Amino acid sequence: MPRRSWAAFAALLLAAVPAALSAQDRQSERPWTLNEQVPAGKWLRVRDVNGAVHVSASASGRVEIVATKSWRRGDPKSVRIESRKAPDGSILVCALWTENATCTESGYRSNNEGRNNHDNDVAVDFEVKLPKGVNLGAWSVNGGVSVDGATGEVEAGSVNGSVDATSTGGPVQASSVNGSVHARMGRLTGDSDLDFSTVNGNVIAEFGEDIDANIELSTVNGRFQTDWPVTITGRVDPRHLRATLGKGGRRVRLSTVNGNVELRKRG
Repeated sequence: MPRRSWAAFAALLLAAVPAALSAQDRQSERPWTLNEQVPAGKWLRVRDVNGAVHVSASASGRVEIVATKSWRRGDPKSVRIESRKAPDGSILVCALWTENATCTESGYRSNNEGRNNHDNDVAVDFEVKLPKGVNLGAWSVNGGVSVDGATGEVEAGSVNGSVDATSTGGPVQASSVNGSVHARMGRLTGDSDLDFSTVNGNVIAEFGEDIDANIELSTVNGRFQTDWPVTITGRVDPRHLRATLGKGGRRVRLSTVNGNVELRKRG
């Protein structure tokens, strides 16, 4: 979903769905589960509104998902979880709060302003097991996203929550608004641009091998740090740094407003 439309939809949802309360005194029901085969090179996409998404490696070679609803005063029946398998074998899983909401590979759509959902504190937490070679998209509006054990492409994002995403392959794209962003990558293929961004929080990107890239680092209230030897281009600006890494090539952008920006070598 384009950043502007995603932000607008997130603002609507945050007005309609309050943040999840503490686990104390919350109720839960029998989890929703999914167990499917997804071919290597295809995508698993998980979209959440209120709750966390945790991803780890699958030991079975299949996509395994457990989604648990919890609430204190909300109605769990008002939140539905849907899955759809595409002809190529890719899978989309969505948690939907508003009656008219729909979900596609590119994002959420809703014509419901959520005026009747102000007391709905239902949260849905996803536990995902990801097979080797399957690409991943994982997003939440009100919750953190963590990815470990991925071997392919990763796209991860949150509005209110931290994003921590690791792939032994890549590329990885990661973003938040209110939360830190930490991305780790192994060997990269292709020449696609990489973007890591937030507004409030630190942004850290780690690479496991030498890369050729044109990098852009920006922060308003924070500092820069890089473990890589870089050639600075243009004038030196304490808020915006442009540099060449190796021979240059793909664009790697790290940006925040309130936080530090770090480009690291993976040990």
